[in-house]
Amino acid sequence: MKTTALLLGGVATALIGTALIFTPGWNLHKVHTVQTGFRGLSVGEMSTVKTDALRKAANALPDAIDPAEAGGKKATEVYKNVQVLTDLSAAQLDRVMLGFAAWVGGDNGCNTCHNPDNLADDSLYQKRVARQMIKMTRHINKDWQPHVLQTGVTCYTCHRGQPVPKGVWYNPAPATAGAATNNRGFGHPAGAANGYTAMTTVPFAGILDGKEPVRFQQLNALVAGPGPSIQTTEKTYSLMMAISYGLGVNCTYCHSSRVFWSWSEGNPLRVNAWQGINMVKDLNANFLAPLQAEWPKDRLGPTGDGPKLYCMTCHQGAPKPLLGAQLAKDWTELGGVAAK
Repeated sequence: MKTTALLLGGVATALIGTALIFTPGWNLHKVHTVQTGFRGLSVGEMSTVKTDALRKAANALPDAIDPAEAGGKKATEVYKNVQVLTDLSAAQLDRVMLGFAAWVGGDNGCNTCHNPDNLADDSLYQKRVARQMIKMTRHINKDWQPHVLQTGVTCYTCHRGQPVPKGVWYNPAPATAGAATNNRGFGHPAGAANGYTAMTTVPFAGILDGKEPVRFQQLNALVAGPGPSIQTTEKTYSLMMAISYGLGVNCTYCHSSRVFWSWSEGNPLRVNAWQGINMVKDLNANFLAPLQAEWPKDRLGPTGDGPKLYCMTCHQGAPKPLLGAQLAKDWTELGGVAAK
């Protein structure tokens, strides 16, 4: 009797397991791993069918726009007040403007940047900012291939159809009296940028918009003289968490968890990430900071600074922006490398 009961119990368990496998939604949580580093080091990224589907939907590509001829009249011969894209033909400029309207324009399309009654008018701050952004995009595609390779970027990489991209940051407001009790004991509002920890809530200031170094592990047990403060260590950890969140990856995407500081034992992708950090510093200092006077009050942060970018701005939760789609080769007008 007991044996029969055990056998029946085993059959029931098998039937339940089979039913779960074929139950709608069960496979959505099936985990698979993609190796990203050297074999034998457990360097891989895990995801599920559900998270992959969400990531794919969030990185849907924009509609393609047919190429335009480089010949014919120059844009400067047909249109007034062309200041940046002066090397393009009129047809190429028309194509780029169609792209901007779709990539950045949002509900207002061309009118996001242009006065519809006078396209040459510069009264809208968005148009003046757009010129700087075009220069920045060309600079990335031409001068930052160590990071973006020949995949490159377009305006859509960051904006995803909206005038203001996700993932910009501002300097945080100074802590107020009673902040430690008002913000869960952290002394500041916790957020995704620091992994919802008690460490500095915005780890970017000074590093991604200045010359502060990214600190790493001290190798000596006894250090002569004063060294970096614990605050610099916290900022580095917070920055790493923000990068991890921005790319949707674990720390081992770049680092060996056995020895985080080691370049030789880490993932080769760490070199690409280091180039990305340096690129962000360059873009914030030389393209976004000069726009400070252009921003209206509603675009400024709590201390009056303008928006700045970091890894999330382009990647938006994916290891490669737009899952590695190579848009730049189709947009040589924006400094992309033509397909061979």
